[in-house]
Amino acid sequence: MDIALEPSNDSMIVALSGRLDYATAPDLRATLSRSIHDGNTRLILDLGRVPFIDSSGLGALVGGLKQARDAGGDLRIARPLPEVLDILALMRLDRILEPYPSLADALHGF
Repeated sequence: MDIALEPSNDSMIVALSGRLDYATAPDLRATLSRSIHDGNTRLILDLGRVPFIDSSGLGALVGGLKQARDAGGDLRIARPLPEVLDILALMRLDRILEPYPSLADALHGF
């Protein structure tokens, strides 16, 4: 998986590309922790290029959300593919990690 960070106004866009699974979730956890520690507490995860997510990936998302909120910020997900949306809905995580259809929608109201 590739992870790219892009500042946007007062937020940080974390663009992911590839599978988010047991092999790649630790990299995402470390990236999110480092970003939050550096003061970037308003995070948007761009999932537009993530075709698959497993329980380890979901755990990384929820862990990042908790860390961001504990630091006074938030974590939002944007552009999830239908396969990822299905997993989020199946696990009922779409209620906690509300999916936004675009980056602009996720940024709005931050």
